[in-house]
Amino acid sequence: MAEETRRDDPFTAMLEAQMKLAHGMAQPMIGGTDSPAKLPDPEEMREWAENAGKLQAMWLEFQGNHAVPQAAPELSGDPARWFALMENWTRSLPFAADIEAQQKLWQDSVALWQSVWAGMSGDTVEQPDLPRKDRRFADERWRTQPAFALIHQTYLLLVERIEAMVDDLQGLTPDKREQLKFATRAMADALSPANFAATNPVVLERTMATKGENLVEGMRHLLADLDKGQLTHTDSGAFTLGENIAVTPGKVVHETPLYQLIQYTPTTEKVLAVPLVIFPPWINRFYILDLNPKKSFIRWAVEQGLSVFVVSWKSADASMADIEWDDYIRAQIEVIDHVRDRLKVPAVHAIGYCVAGTTLAATLAILARRGEADRVKSATFFTAQVDFRKAGELLNFVDDQQLAAIENLETDGYLDGRYMAATFNMLRGTDLIWNYVVNNYLLGESYPAFDLLHWNGDVTNLPAKWHRAYLRDLYRDNLLVQPDALSADGTPIDLTRVETPAYIQAGREDHIAPAESVWKIREHFSGPTRFVLAGSGHIAGVVNPPEARKYQYWINEDDGVRTLAQFREGATEHPGSWWPDWIEWIEGHDGEEVAAKGKRVPGKNDADTVIEDAPGRYVMTR
Repeated sequence: MAEETRRDDPFTAMLEAQMKLAHGMAQPMIGGTDSPAKLPDPEEMREWAENAGKLQAMWLEFQGNHAVPQAAPELSGDPARWFALMENWTRSLPFAADIEAQQKLWQDSVALWQSVWAGMSGDTVEQPDLPRKDRRFADERWRTQPAFALIHQTYLLLVERIEAMVDDLQGLTPDKREQLKFATRAMADALSPANFAATNPVVLERTMATKGENLVEGMRHLLADLDKGQLTHTDSGAFTLGENIAVTPGKVVHETPLYQLIQYTPTTEKVLAVPLVIFPPWINRFYILDLNPKKSFIRWAVEQGLSVFVVSWKSADASMADIEWDDYIRAQIEVIDHVRDRLKVPAVHAIGYCVAGTTLAATLAILARRGEADRVKSATFFTAQVDFRKAGELLNFVDDQQLAAIENLETDGYLDGRYMAATFNMLRGTDLIWNYVVNNYLLGESYPAFDLLHWNGDVTNLPAKWHRAYLRDLYRDNLLVQPDALSADGTPIDLTRVETPAYIQAGREDHIAPAESVWKIREHFSGPTRFVLAGSGHIAGVVNPPEARKYQYWINEDDGVRTLAQFREGATEHPGSWWPDWIEWIEGHDGEEVAAKGKRVPGKNDADTVIEDAPGRYVMTR
């Protein structure tokens, strides 16, 4: 019965075929192109058989516990199957009937094959000069082995031609063209020959060297990820909240069913009189700003003499089914007022990161409409958007069809955070998906202990009602920048009423909140702004401590610039972190200091009732 199951199981058949192919194709790589193939000795055969048996046993056990879709049979076998898959894909695209384009592709293919083989025909083949470069194929084995040079160069040629055809395709609206380009790129990334054992020389060589043990270890990783429904990027057991991440000392001083408010213990004898309140995005855990002492923005801000408060949002569950836009804005106003009352101060500095920055902009507009704008001394925006016309590739997920598909994923009034994580991973598929498929599943490598990747995989659930409205009203319909088109807590929102001084930080390489989109805050606020363009992207552009001496930032002191292009033309580049520029800006708005005593030190005495130590319970709920 077991033998019958094995024959009928395409996944096991695929693995066996790839292991056989690995042996057949890698043998010349080890013995040299002129060496005769030799059969493995009995001990090697035993090890190969043991590893094949382990693979089969693990897969059959998994099948017994789960309903597993059948593997695609066209991925098994020899590399010719991969070429056939690529051909089928190109034929399925809407421009496949373009005879002229097909002829050009064929001509380019012939020229490519001729150039590859010509480069391989000489006496020296170690570093052939191949026409197309891609870091996925940087290993020399992709270049020095003729078959693999041809495979990956053909792939790059096909992708190049297909992307060009999409650009030239007639009759598409701009948004549909962008959707097609995104889908085409995602499919091309998935079909890279690097992602399959049979067409990846690095995997083949590893398989030969370990006699298939890498595939066994990779299978363990794959089945564990299938069990949890999420791709693993790092060693999850390497980090514990409150022990080696999120360790800045502090206390939870207030909580509601939606959030906890953390106040951090001062490290200076005096602190700035105006406290700082940080609103991190609720689509991620707040400790991106407190990964470890060397990277922590929170710890650094405390060391600069700020009284720092941070909101820790609760991951959504069924009890939060009715949470919407209004609730997050009310929460921000509540937090501002709670800190003002706790420390007996008239105003706070506020930071909003990403989606919480979008909400902070709405909060400021509501306070302005109510005549209460002076409750916020200054506002800082980390990679935040208010005008979504240039919101980047996430706009590919907000048409009616996509919104309906997202709604079908909702359960008990919330959206599982794994779906959002998968979406963000797709925006950088080569780096955050396929690189790990190769390393984890094919090469069988151990997971690294990397705090940033640990945070990236520590997902939070989202209230479904809020999430749908956010995508529809802001991303799709761009209502936030239309005065009084939206309201919250009974008050219409008009961003042009915001006169609060604003520090606006954008990441030059941000793929989630593009710099051009973040820039547009300046076009809608009426108060003074300082725009800073930081090196790197959505995370590293923000979390860049001065001690690291990494990246750079750009400032243009000309208040008359009207576009990001003009800003770039006249900007001055500064090496390292922009954090010192920010703290100087903060101190410039109010440099008064007070003694760090009383409730400036949370939980110091019995008169100050606190709830628990930082980082609190909410950040640990799953």
